[in-house]
Amino acid sequence: MSSALSLESPAVLKHIDIYQTLINRMAANSAACKQWAITLVSAILVFALEKGSAEAAAVAVIPVFMFYFLDTYYLSLERKFRGAYSSFLDKLHGSTLNINELYRVTVDRKLPTNFLSALLSWSVWPFYLGMMGLALLGVIW
Repeated sequence: MSSALSLESPAVLKHIDIYQTLINRMAANSAACKQWAITLVSAILVFALEKGSAEAAAVAVIPVFMFYFLDTYYLSLERKFRGAYSSFLDKLHGSTLNINELYRVTVDRKLPTNFLSALLSWSVWPFYLGMMGLALLGVIW
């Protein structure tokens, strides 16, 4: 590792900041999915209950699935960026970091596998299962 790639190097610190920004953005997108899901499903259920329509309440299932998959996508991307961040830091601390690796965000291409793993994550499925239960309760009510 050259002296330009020390732990205190501005380029290295900026690269680390890039990863942290990406990870934070994916986490914020995931939180926004949950917020929008609550808002949209609640609005649909309130409308359905006012009209007394089980068919209108059944429409609430659609945004639950849409936000579930979108949230899972953001979670899988966040995990990818965390892995790339850890790999970068391992190379940095192991003195194997090449200057050509700076300012390049690299992740492996296994998103479908990560997506399936994220579908079963405790940070996603319990929330959307509860939302689905609420939507189905609106249909039965």
